Amino acid sequence: PMAHQYLVTDDIPEIMEILKSGREFPHVMDPGGESYLRQEGRGLCIGFYEKPCEPWALDGTPWTFGHELLNEQFDKIEDSVNFAYRRFPVLERTGVKRVIHGPFTFAPDGNPLIGPVQGLRNYWSACAVMAGFSQGGGMGLALAQWMIEGEVERDPRGFDVSRFGTWTTPGYTVPKVIENYQMRFSVGYPNEERPAARPFRVTPMYDKFTELRAVWGQQYGLEVPNYYALPGEPVYETPTFKRSNAWEAIRQEVMAVREGVGINEVQNFGKYRVTGPNARAWLDRIMAGNIPKPGRLSLTPMLAHSGKIIGDFTVSCLSETEFQLTASYGAQGWHERWFEQNAMDGVKVENISDARSGFQIAGPKARELLSRVTRSHVSGDAFKFMDVRRMTVGMANCIVQRVSYTADLGYEIFTDHMSVRHLWDVLTEAGKDLGIRPFGMRAMMSLRLDKWFGSWGREFSPDYTPMETGLDRFIRWNKDADWIGKAAATAEKASGPKRRLVSFVVDADDADVVAWEPIWLHGAVMGFCTSGGFSHFTGLSVAQGFLPADRVQDGLAVEIEILGQRRPAKVHLAPLFDADGARMRG
Repeated sequence: PMAHQYLVTDDIPEIMEILKSGREFPHVMDPGGESYLRQEGRGLCIGFYEKPCEPWALDGTPWTFGHELLNEQFDKIEDSVNFAYRRFPVLERTGVKRVIHGPFTFAPDGNPLIGPVQGLRNYWSACAVMAGFSQGGGMGLALAQWMIEGEVERDPRGFDVSRFGTWTTPGYTVPKVIENYQMRFSVGYPNEERPAARPFRVTPMYDKFTELRAVWGQQYGLEVPNYYALPGEPVYETPTFKRSNAWEAIRQEVMAVREGVGINEVQNFGKYRVTGPNARAWLDRIMAGNIPKPGRLSLTPMLAHSGKIIGDFTVSCLSETEFQLTASYGAQGWHERWFEQNAMDGVKVENISDARSGFQIAGPKARELLSRVTRSHVSGDAFKFMDVRRMTVGMANCIVQRVSYTADLGYEIFTDHMSVRHLWDVLTEAGKDLGIRPFGMRAMMSLRLDKWFGSWGREFSPDYTPMETGLDRFIRWNKDADWIGKAAATAEKASGPKRRLVSFVVDADDADVVAWEPIWLHGAVMGFCTSGGFSHFTGLSVAQGFLPADRVQDGLAVEIEILGQRRPAKVHLAPLFDADGARMRG
């Protein structure tokens, strides 16, 4: 909880009129207007999120505490009061009648903590509902649906208790809560990285990437390079709604991948080891797609019983009794809980996200690079697209997958944490004359849009279905297993989806689509964007979003509203890069 204060002062009828009219508050009343403030029953309450805020009850709220108030602390809110006086000059003349000082409860990101708690049967959380009057109804409904139906009708990840996993500590929580409180009503930017409680969780590459001028982002508490600042540029991305100072650095990273070979750490993948005699049977039930044979991998959605998407996975078969799953790093708590709720005898599922790391290499020279650092055969015929195998890279035992989220020729190379620095040294030394260059998540997001690849939390989420998003192409409809979500997904297949995820080329100005922008068609809002950005390879502003299924056609002209301006856009269904897959699969 955080200590919070309000000021209560006598009010005047003009206050409401001013609020409605939009006039400036210095004109709120004539010098003699204070008489209104003495009328019984009139008042104005002003709440502050003051900068010198104070954490309270750090070791737990006393069980005897009810609705008691804390001591008045004028010094803590002095700056806020002075600001209020400038905004409402009448307040300074009439004075403060009462201070109400009590605690609010906060999670590190300010959202509630609702849902089933992993590891405890039938144990539920309903905590950190800070704004009880405004949030209580919705959180109560969500919790009731979860308990009775097994899932929530809307995407619950923003308030799901699992979103902080098991890595969050009081030492992390306190500075994040303070930061969230202080910034509660500040403008948040889509590229903003707030600094409290960072860095916390880092990989063995943190100091090396910092030396290379990494500009850091954060995902599930993990420090991840967003991009690498160019020489002479600040190692900081200025928060903005428009294209940022990272533009040129990201462009160069994208072109390094498309023209040569790029290298990117794969720590920020969620990774799970599934073993046991019933491993294949369990995967066939929990995944909607094909479970591959040894030496191969597949892409598959994981569905709730309602048919909604609760995960998109790469399943790699290392043997009939050992599989590696990879998915979103930030969904670990969510996915582990689902695995636990759907456990099967004869199957062991281990979260190895922070035990197994490595790098992906991607670009037209990626095969040449890999061939220089391993004795294994990696030609196009010997190591095909979607193959997986164990091999020695340098001196490190690795699992290598021929797949890449960049949509290019590429490989994901996994090893244990003790071998990560060695693997980096081997790959970068062997790739010097190939122009190898590290790239960050900003470049990754630009590269994946070239192929219209979806992203977890944007195109894929519990709000959407496989038929809506195109993930139905990865479902194995005829497999014998009674996979979770089969009935709902089959029914939607028969009726068809009401909306479809499509891609757009946008005539943007100096700002690109981020997410949730409205899509206009014939003067009405007919859809919304899920993500977007700038394709540095093609020089185009692009986006993805939903439209009614019966309106979708290639070349359809729409408008996408960006920062209050409707920008012309066209549906563009074909990939912008490697449309026939020759480079990715060759």
